[in-house]
Amino acid sequence: MSERHTRSQPLVSVITIFLDAAPFLRESIESVRSQTYSNWELLLIDDGSSDGSTEIAQHYAALDPKRIRYLEHPGHENRGMSASRNLGIANGSGEMIAFLDADDVFLSDKLDQQVEQLVGHPEVGMIYGTTEYWFSWTGRDEDRGRDRRSACDLKQGSVIQPPLLLRLFLQSKATVPCMGSILVRREVVERVGGFEDQFKGMFEDQVFYSKVGLETPVLISCQCHDRYRQHPGSCFSQAKQAGSVLTARRRYLEWLMSYLKSRQEGTGPVSRDVSRDLWLCDHPWLCLLYTSDSADDSKRGLIWVVGG
Repeated sequence: MSERHTRSQPLVSVITIFLDAAPFLRESIESVRSQTYSNWELLLIDDGSSDGSTEIAQHYAALDPKRIRYLEHPGHENRGMSASRNLGIANGSGEMIAFLDADDVFLSDKLDQQVEQLVGHPEVGMIYGTTEYWFSWTGRDEDRGRDRRSACDLKQGSVIQPPLLLRLFLQSKATVPCMGSILVRREVVERVGGFEDQFKGMFEDQVFYSKVGLETPVLISCQCHDRYRQHPGSCFSQAKQAGSVLTARRRYLEWLMSYLKSRQEGTGPVSRDVSRDLWLCDHPWLCLLYTSDSADDSKRGLIWVVGG
């Protein structure tokens, strides 16, 4: 067995997608290069950048060609977040897969800690932890002290059997993880078919988590190994400003109901959770609100408020 695929040191494919992320991309890449775990490859997926991000990614690919690769869609097209992650998945070789958005960073022990835990739980297909919501990166006085970690709603070290985790997400009883907090086995990603290309931005992560949560046990960690940069140019911030978050959620719920029916699970407990949320969407006297404040989406949960 080769050094890059030993039982205790499996190769990890880190997939970073980017679109016009020049201000942040270097820091993101360097956080992978600084990992205490050495057996990784980094796939930099260009989703049609025009701001200098392409040159930054190509520079790092030339600097460390054995471990870093630059990829793009044909014709330098913009195909969205899901298609870009799928391109990385298809071109990676790792037994395990991690995702790092171009404006976020890994802490140095991210891979070391999560690989060890996933190797120690062979029955588990994915692990996720908490995330630091990172305001202080700006260096501004008003942002100092605002950093905070996402909630750990489930017991440290617990293994959640399908489909319980998805139900907890739908019922807002568990915080939906950030992409940078997960590590997942390639076999599971391929089994569920990766990401859904039709979801180009919002809720593409929850679509993926839904597929995984229906398929495999998931290990819960309350440890924090990544930072989620809070800035107005993020996908979620832009969607909130445009008022499109609730429309995107309904589209996700409609997709999930269709997916459940394709699995012959259209009348089970998960479908009842989805039906409840769709019913609420259809009644104008009920208001759907994000529990997070206007500055960030640290809860990423939903509450329903009865209105007059």
